Amino acid sequence: MKTKKQIFMLLLALLLGASTLSAQSKKEKKEQKKEAVKKLIESENYKIDVNTAMPMRGRSIPLMSSYSLEIRNDSVISYLPYYGRAYSIPYGGGNGLDFKAILKEYNVETDKKGNIIVKFIVRNSEDRYEFRAKVFPNGSASIDVNMQNRQSISFLGELDIKEEK
Repeated sequence: MKTKKQIFMLLLALLLGASTLSAQSKKEKKEQKKEAVKKLIESENYKIDVNTAMPMRGRSIPLMSSYSLEIRNDSVISYLPYYGRAYSIPYGGGNGLDFKAILKEYNVETDKKGNIIVKFIVRNSEDRYEFRAKVFPNGSASIDVNMQNRQSISFLGELDIKEEK
């Protein structure tokens, strides 16, 4: 009877020890991801894959194609859909948020909660775009785009973190 009790206590101790070890590894993984996100944004060479569009009017729209916003040093490659009202655009509808351009007024901040906020302005022949991307420590992101000739639109997505193996 005494050996059964000792075996039971040993198993209980092992179970409790395993749960604390897994909790530490989860915390460590969370910190590693947070650091990877921070390094990627600081490198000024990253891509945000977008999966949801949220126009000013109407419901959010889940995106089936692969849309993205990419920053490469001093350039931005925007391949984003546009849903909303346009006030003044070129004949034929223009390109919307599908363009490559030079960044202006690029600014990176970190808020109190550890979220990274990236702000920049882009101009092309169609419009002036003000981007504000908020990247959370877990890699998810939200993008707000304000334009002069169109209604604002927002997007949700994920930072493309390339796993180093």
